Amino acid sequence: MLEESSFDVQSYIFIPQDFLGLYNFSPAQAAPLLSSYDCTPAMSGTTSKALDAAKSSSQQAKNTLKTMSEETSNTTSSFLHHPYVRTALPFINGGLAGMTATTVIQPIDMIKVRLQLAGEGAKNSARPSPLAVTRDIIAQGKVADLYTGLSAGLLRQAVYTTARLGFFDTFMTALKVRAETNGSQIGFKERAAAGLTAGGLAAMVGNPADLALIRMQSDGLKPLAQRANYTSVIDALSRITKAEGITALWAGAYPTVVRAMALNFGQLAFFSEAKNQLKSQTQLSAQTQTMTASAIAGFFASFFSLPFDFVKTRLQKQQKAPDGSLPYKGMADCFRKVAKDEGILRFYRGFGTYYVRIAPHA
Repeated sequence: MLEESSFDVQSYIFIPQDFLGLYNFSPAQAAPLLSSYDCTPAMSGTTSKALDAAKSSSQQAKNTLKTMSEETSNTTSSFLHHPYVRTALPFINGGLAGMTATTVIQPIDMIKVRLQLAGEGAKNSARPSPLAVTRDIIAQGKVADLYTGLSAGLLRQAVYTTARLGFFDTFMTALKVRAETNGSQIGFKERAAAGLTAGGLAAMVGNPADLALIRMQSDGLKPLAQRANYTSVIDALSRITKAEGITALWAGAYPTVVRAMALNFGQLAFFSEAKNQLKSQTQLSAQTQTMTASAIAGFFASFFSLPFDFVKTRLQKQQKAPDGSLPYKGMADCFRKVAKDEGILRFYRGFGTYYVRIAPHA
Protein backbone atom coordinates (compact mmCIF):
# COMPACT_ATOMS: atom_id res chain seq x y z
CA MET A 1 0.00 0.00 0.00
CA LEU A 2 1.21 3.47 -0.85
CA GLU A 3 1.15 6.13 1.81
CA GLU A 4 -0.48 9.53 1.31
CA SER A 5 1.04 11.31 -1.70
CA SER A 6 2.62 14.73 -1.85
CA PHE A 7 0.94 17.29 -4.05
CA ASP A 8 2.83 19.90 -6.06
CA VAL A 9 0.35 22.71 -6.53
CA GLN A 10 2.32 24.26 -9.35
CA SER A 11 2.55 21.21 -11.63
CA TYR A 12 -0.43 19.12 -10.40
CA ILE A 13 1.93 16.06 -10.15
CA PHE A 14 1.18 13.32 -7.65
CA ILE A 15 4.41 11.61 -6.42
CA PRO A 16 4.26 8.50 -4.21
CA GLN A 17 6.29 8.92 -0.99
CA ASP A 18 7.68 5.34 -1.28
CA PHE A 19 9.12 6.20 -4.69
CA LEU A 20 10.84 9.33 -3.34
CA GLY A 21 12.13 7.59 -0.23
CA LEU A 22 13.53 4.64 -2.21
CA TYR A 23 15.63 6.84 -4.51
CA ASN A 24 16.17 9.75 -2.10
CA PHE A 25 14.48 12.13 -4.56
CA SER A 26 12.83 15.30 -3.44
CA PRO A 27 9.67 16.43 -5.24
CA ALA A 28 11.69 19.11 -7.05
CA GLN A 29 14.17 16.47 -8.29
CA ALA A 30 11.47 14.06 -9.34
CA ALA A 31 9.53 16.62 -11.36
CA PRO A 32 11.86 16.66 -14.40
CA LEU A 33 11.83 12.84 -14.57
CA LEU A 34 8.08 12.61 -14.54
CA SER A 35 7.55 15.47 -16.94
CA SER A 36 8.82 13.26 -19.78
CA TYR A 37 5.68 11.15 -19.50
CA ASP A 38 3.57 14.22 -20.23
CA CYS A 39 1.19 13.30 -17.43
CA THR A 40 1.01 16.83 -16.05
CA PRO A 41 -0.93 18.44 -18.90
CA ALA A 42 -3.35 15.54 -19.08
CA MET A 43 -4.03 15.48 -15.36
CA SER A 44 -4.07 19.25 -15.14
CA GLY A 45 -6.60 19.54 -17.98
CA THR A 46 -8.84 16.77 -16.67
CA THR A 47 -8.85 18.17 -13.16
CA SER A 48 -9.54 21.69 -14.36
CA LYS A 49 -12.48 20.56 -16.50
CA ALA A 50 -13.95 18.56 -13.63
CA LEU A 51 -13.65 21.50 -11.27
CA ASP A 52 -15.21 23.86 -13.79
CA ALA A 53 -18.08 21.43 -14.43
CA ALA A 54 -18.70 21.04 -10.69
CA LYS A 55 -18.70 24.81 -10.18
CA SER A 56 -21.06 25.29 -13.11
CA SER A 57 -23.49 22.63 -11.83
CA SER A 58 -23.43 24.11 -8.33
CA GLN A 59 -24.12 27.61 -9.64
CA GLN A 60 -26.97 26.34 -11.83
CA ALA A 61 -28.53 24.58 -8.83
CA LYS A 62 -28.30 27.76 -6.76
CA ASN A 63 -29.85 29.83 -9.52
CA THR A 64 -32.67 27.31 -9.94
CA LEU A 65 -33.47 27.29 -6.21
CA LYS A 66 -33.34 31.08 -6.10
CA THR A 67 -35.67 31.34 -9.09
CA MET A 68 -38.13 28.85 -7.57
CA SER A 69 -38.10 30.71 -4.25
CA GLU A 70 -38.70 34.06 -5.96
CA GLU A 71 -41.51 32.62 -8.07
CA THR A 72 -43.21 31.11 -4.99
CA SER A 73 -42.89 34.39 -3.08
CA ASN A 74 -44.19 36.38 -6.03
CA THR A 75 -47.11 33.97 -6.50
CA THR A 76 -48.10 34.21 -2.82
CA SER A 77 -47.73 37.98 -2.84
CA SER A 78 -49.75 38.31 -6.05
CA PHE A 79 -52.51 36.09 -4.63
CA LEU A 80 -52.80 38.04 -1.37
CA HIS A 81 -52.75 41.36 -3.23
CA HIS A 82 -55.40 40.32 -5.73
CA PRO A 83 -58.36 42.76 -5.49
CA TYR A 84 -60.90 40.00 -4.78
CA VAL A 85 -58.68 38.40 -2.12
CA ARG A 86 -58.01 41.75 -0.44
CA THR A 87 -61.75 42.40 -0.35
CA ALA A 88 -62.48 38.97 1.15
CA LEU A 89 -59.72 39.00 3.80
CA PRO A 90 -61.60 41.24 6.30
CA PHE A 91 -64.59 38.90 6.11
CA ILE A 92 -62.45 35.77 6.54
CA ASN A 93 -60.39 37.20 9.39
CA GLY A 94 -63.52 38.42 11.15
CA GLY A 95 -65.22 35.05 10.87
CA LEU A 96 -62.23 33.11 12.18
CA ALA A 97 -61.80 35.49 15.10
CA GLY A 98 -65.49 35.23 15.98
CA MET A 99 -65.53 31.43 15.78
CA THR A 100 -62.47 31.20 18.04
CA ALA A 101 -64.10 33.47 20.61
CA THR A 102 -67.36 31.49 20.43
CA THR A 103 -65.57 28.22 21.17
CA VAL A 104 -64.13 29.77 24.34
CA ILE A 105 -67.25 31.54 25.63
CA GLN A 106 -70.00 29.11 24.54
CA PRO A 107 -70.67 27.95 28.15
CA ILE A 108 -71.10 31.60 29.19
CA ASP A 109 -73.59 32.15 26.37
CA MET A 110 -75.52 29.04 27.47
CA ILE A 111 -75.77 30.39 31.02
CA LYS A 112 -76.81 33.84 29.73
CA VAL A 113 -79.73 32.36 27.76
CA ARG A 114 -80.91 30.27 30.72
CA LEU A 115 -80.81 33.37 32.95
CA GLN A 116 -82.95 35.31 30.49
CA LEU A 117 -85.55 32.54 30.29
CA ALA A 118 -85.70 31.84 34.03
CA GLY A 119 -88.90 32.95 35.78
CA GLU A 120 -90.61 33.92 32.52
CA GLY A 121 -93.90 35.69 33.22
CA ALA A 122 -93.39 35.85 37.00
CA LYS A 123 -92.48 39.17 38.60
CA ASN A 124 -91.47 37.84 42.01
CA SER A 125 -89.67 34.69 40.85
CA ALA A 126 -86.40 33.72 42.47
CA ARG A 127 -83.38 35.35 40.85
CA PRO A 128 -80.95 32.60 39.87
CA SER A 129 -77.23 33.22 39.87
CA PRO A 130 -74.86 32.17 37.07
CA LEU A 131 -73.30 29.63 39.42
CA ALA A 132 -76.71 28.13 40.29
CA VAL A 133 -77.62 27.85 36.61
CA THR A 134 -74.29 26.15 35.88
CA ARG A 135 -74.84 23.62 38.68
CA ASP A 136 -78.37 22.94 37.45
CA ILE A 137 -77.24 22.29 33.87
CA ILE A 138 -74.49 19.90 35.00
CA ALA A 139 -76.82 18.15 37.46
CA GLN A 140 -79.39 17.46 34.74
CA GLY A 141 -76.87 16.08 32.28
CA LYS A 142 -73.12 16.51 32.04
CA VAL A 143 -70.47 19.19 31.73
CA ALA A 144 -70.58 18.92 27.93
CA ASP A 145 -74.17 20.24 28.04
CA LEU A 146 -72.69 23.68 28.65
CA TYR A 147 -71.60 23.48 25.01
CA THR A 148 -75.11 22.75 23.75
CA GLY A 149 -75.64 24.60 20.48
CA LEU A 150 -71.94 25.02 19.73
CA SER A 151 -72.44 24.06 16.07
CA ALA A 152 -75.11 26.77 15.77
CA GLY A 153 -72.88 29.26 17.54
CA LEU A 154 -70.02 28.56 15.14
CA LEU A 155 -72.31 28.87 12.13
CA ARG A 156 -73.67 32.11 13.50
CA GLN A 157 -70.19 33.52 13.90
CA ALA A 158 -69.11 32.26 10.48
CA VAL A 159 -72.05 34.12 8.95
CA TYR A 160 -72.84 37.03 11.25
CA THR A 161 -69.42 38.06 12.54
CA THR A 162 -67.79 37.53 9.16
CA ALA A 163 -70.29 39.89 7.56
CA ARG A 164 -70.32 42.34 10.49
CA LEU A 165 -66.58 42.94 10.71
CA GLY A 166 -66.20 42.69 6.95
CA PHE A 167 -68.83 45.33 6.28
CA PHE A 168 -67.43 47.58 9.01
CA ASP A 169 -63.89 47.32 7.63
CA THR A 170 -65.16 48.05 4.13
CA PHE A 171 -67.12 51.08 5.31
CA MET A 172 -64.18 52.40 7.35
CA THR A 173 -61.84 52.02 4.38
CA ALA A 174 -64.21 54.06 2.23
CA LEU A 175 -64.50 56.70 4.96
CA LYS A 176 -60.70 56.93 5.29
CA VAL A 177 -60.32 57.46 1.55
CA ARG A 178 -62.95 60.21 1.61
CA ALA A 179 -61.36 61.82 4.68
CA GLU A 180 -57.91 61.83 3.07
CA THR A 181 -59.35 63.33 -0.10
CA ASN A 182 -61.07 66.09 1.86
CA GLY A 183 -58.12 66.61 4.18
CA SER A 184 -60.20 65.76 7.26
CA GLN A 185 -60.40 63.02 9.89
CA ILE A 186 -62.98 60.33 10.60
CA GLY A 187 -65.20 61.43 13.48
CA PHE A 188 -67.28 59.57 16.05
CA LYS A 189 -70.46 60.00 13.98
CA GLU A 190 -68.90 58.28 10.97
CA ARG A 191 -67.65 55.36 13.10
CA ALA A 192 -71.04 54.99 14.74
CA ALA A 193 -72.87 55.03 11.40
CA ALA A 194 -70.50 52.40 10.00
CA GLY A 195 -71.00 50.19 13.06
CA LEU A 196 -74.78 50.47 13.01
CA THR A 197 -75.06 49.73 9.31
CA ALA A 198 -72.65 46.81 9.44
CA GLY A 199 -74.45 45.25 12.39
CA GLY A 200 -77.90 45.60 10.88
CA LEU A 201 -76.95 44.05 7.54
CA ALA A 202 -75.10 41.14 9.16
CA ALA A 203 -77.94 40.40 11.59
CA MET A 204 -80.43 39.74 8.81
CA VAL A 205 -78.05 37.26 7.20
CA GLY A 206 -77.25 35.46 10.45
CA ASN A 207 -80.75 35.30 11.98
CA PRO A 208 -81.48 31.63 11.05
CA ALA A 209 -78.32 30.43 12.79
CA ASP A 210 -79.10 32.69 15.77
CA LEU A 211 -82.60 31.21 16.07
CA ALA A 212 -81.25 27.65 15.89
CA LEU A 213 -78.79 28.51 18.68
CA ILE A 214 -81.56 29.74 21.01
CA ARG A 215 -83.77 26.73 20.25
CA MET A 216 -80.94 24.30 21.01
CA GLN A 217 -79.94 26.08 24.23
CA SER A 218 -83.51 26.38 25.55
CA ASP A 219 -84.54 22.84 24.65
CA GLY A 220 -83.32 21.52 28.01
CA LEU A 221 -85.88 23.68 29.86
CA LYS A 222 -88.79 21.72 28.39
CA PRO A 223 -90.24 18.52 29.85
CA LEU A 224 -88.47 15.43 28.54
CA ALA A 225 -91.42 14.41 26.37
CA GLN A 226 -91.52 17.82 24.63
CA ARG A 227 -87.81 18.22 23.89
CA ALA A 228 -86.68 18.28 20.28
CA ASN A 229 -83.20 16.94 21.11
CA TYR A 230 -81.54 18.57 18.10
CA THR A 231 -78.32 16.82 17.11
CA SER A 232 -76.75 19.73 15.21
CA VAL A 233 -77.48 23.12 13.71
CA ILE A 234 -78.32 21.49 10.36
CA ASP A 235 -80.81 19.19 12.10
CA ALA A 236 -82.35 22.15 13.94
CA LEU A 237 -82.69 24.31 10.82
CA SER A 238 -84.20 21.51 8.73
CA ARG A 239 -86.71 20.44 11.40
CA ILE A 240 -87.77 24.00 12.19
CA THR A 241 -88.28 24.66 8.49
CA LYS A 242 -90.40 21.51 8.03
CA ALA A 243 -92.51 22.11 11.12
CA GLU A 244 -92.97 25.89 11.03
CA GLY A 245 -92.04 27.02 7.53
CA ILE A 246 -88.93 28.71 6.21
CA THR A 247 -90.09 32.15 7.36
CA ALA A 248 -89.87 30.89 10.95
CA LEU A 249 -86.09 31.03 10.60
CA TRP A 250 -86.39 34.82 10.70
CA ALA A 251 -88.51 34.92 13.85
CA GLY A 252 -87.30 37.73 16.06
CA ALA A 253 -85.40 39.29 13.18
CA TYR A 254 -86.46 42.83 14.08
CA PRO A 255 -85.05 42.80 17.65
CA THR A 256 -82.06 40.86 16.32
CA VAL A 257 -81.30 43.69 13.90
CA VAL A 258 -81.83 46.38 16.54
CA ARG A 259 -79.70 44.40 19.02
CA ALA A 260 -76.93 44.04 16.44
CA MET A 261 -77.00 47.75 15.67
CA ALA A 262 -76.85 48.62 19.36
CA LEU A 263 -74.12 46.05 19.93
CA ASN A 264 -72.01 47.34 17.08
CA PHE A 265 -72.59 50.91 18.12
CA GLY A 266 -71.00 50.04 21.45
CA GLN A 267 -68.36 47.60 20.22
CA LEU A 268 -66.95 49.12 17.09
CA ALA A 269 -67.65 52.81 17.54
CA PHE A 270 -66.62 53.03 21.20
CA PHE A 271 -63.62 50.76 20.65
CA SER A 272 -62.28 52.98 17.87
CA GLU A 273 -63.00 56.16 19.82
CA ALA A 274 -61.55 54.83 23.09
CA LYS A 275 -58.40 53.62 21.37
CA ASN A 276 -57.89 56.96 19.62
CA GLN A 277 -58.34 58.84 22.91
CA LEU A 278 -56.00 56.50 24.80
CA LYS A 279 -53.39 56.83 22.07
CA SER A 280 -53.44 60.62 22.14
CA GLN A 281 -54.01 61.20 25.87
CA THR A 282 -51.94 58.45 27.54
CA GLN A 283 -48.53 56.82 27.37
CA LEU A 284 -49.87 53.26 27.67
CA SER A 285 -48.38 50.51 25.53
CA ALA A 286 -50.20 49.46 22.37
CA GLN A 287 -51.34 46.19 23.95
CA THR A 288 -52.66 47.93 27.08
CA GLN A 289 -54.48 50.47 24.93
CA THR A 290 -56.18 47.70 22.99
CA MET A 291 -57.25 45.78 26.11
CA THR A 292 -58.53 48.92 27.83
CA ALA A 293 -60.43 50.04 24.74
CA SER A 294 -61.94 46.56 24.44
CA ALA A 295 -63.12 46.65 28.08
CA ILE A 296 -64.72 50.07 27.58
CA ALA A 297 -66.36 49.05 24.33
CA GLY A 298 -67.64 45.82 25.88
CA PHE A 299 -69.36 47.72 28.69
CA PHE A 300 -71.19 50.14 26.39
CA ALA A 301 -72.06 47.34 23.96
CA SER A 302 -73.60 45.34 26.82
CA PHE A 303 -75.49 48.34 28.19
CA PHE A 304 -77.06 49.32 24.87
CA SER A 305 -77.80 45.85 23.50
CA LEU A 306 -78.79 43.65 26.46
CA PRO A 307 -82.51 44.67 26.54
CA PHE A 308 -82.82 43.84 22.84
CA ASP A 309 -80.87 40.62 23.32
CA PHE A 310 -83.30 39.70 26.11
CA VAL A 311 -86.34 40.26 23.89
CA LYS A 312 -84.68 38.46 20.98
CA THR A 313 -84.12 35.39 23.15
CA ARG A 314 -87.74 35.36 24.32
CA LEU A 315 -89.11 35.72 20.79
CA GLN A 316 -86.82 33.12 19.21
CA LYS A 317 -87.51 30.61 21.97
CA GLN A 318 -91.31 30.80 21.76
CA GLN A 319 -93.29 28.27 19.75
CA LYS A 320 -96.95 28.14 18.83
CA ALA A 321 -99.38 26.61 21.29
CA PRO A 322 -101.91 23.96 20.11
CA ASP A 323 -104.40 26.75 19.42
CA GLY A 324 -101.82 28.56 17.25
CA SER A 325 -101.20 31.43 19.68
CA LEU A 326 -97.81 32.79 20.76
CA PRO A 327 -96.79 34.27 24.13
CA TYR A 328 -95.57 37.44 22.40
CA LYS A 329 -96.86 39.07 19.23
CA GLY A 330 -93.66 40.94 18.51
CA MET A 331 -90.85 43.05 19.92
CA ALA A 332 -93.04 45.84 21.28
CA ASP A 333 -95.47 43.38 22.84
CA CYS A 334 -92.60 41.50 24.50
CA PHE A 335 -91.15 44.72 25.93
CA ARG A 336 -94.56 45.68 27.28
CA LYS A 337 -95.40 42.32 28.85
CA VAL A 338 -91.98 41.82 30.43
CA ALA A 339 -91.96 45.36 31.88
CA LYS A 340 -95.46 44.85 33.28
CA ASP A 341 -95.17 41.26 34.54
CA GLU A 342 -91.48 41.03 35.48
CA GLY A 343 -90.24 44.57 35.94
CA ILE A 344 -87.93 46.89 34.00
CA LEU A 345 -84.78 45.55 35.61
CA ARG A 346 -85.53 42.09 34.22
CA PHE A 347 -84.15 43.28 30.87
CA TYR A 348 -80.72 43.62 32.50
CA ARG A 349 -80.71 40.27 34.29
CA GLY A 350 -77.36 38.58 33.82
CA PHE A 351 -75.55 41.80 32.85
CA GLY A 352 -72.25 40.53 34.27
CA THR A 353 -72.48 37.25 32.36
CA TYR A 354 -73.45 39.09 29.19
CA TYR A 355 -70.52 41.48 29.58
CA VAL A 356 -68.06 38.60 29.93
CA ARG A 357 -69.55 37.09 26.79
CA ILE A 358 -69.41 40.33 24.78
CA ALA A 359 -65.99 41.65 25.84
CA PRO A 360 -63.90 39.10 23.86
CA HIS A 361 -65.72 40.13 20.67
CA ALA A 362 -65.02 43.82 21.27
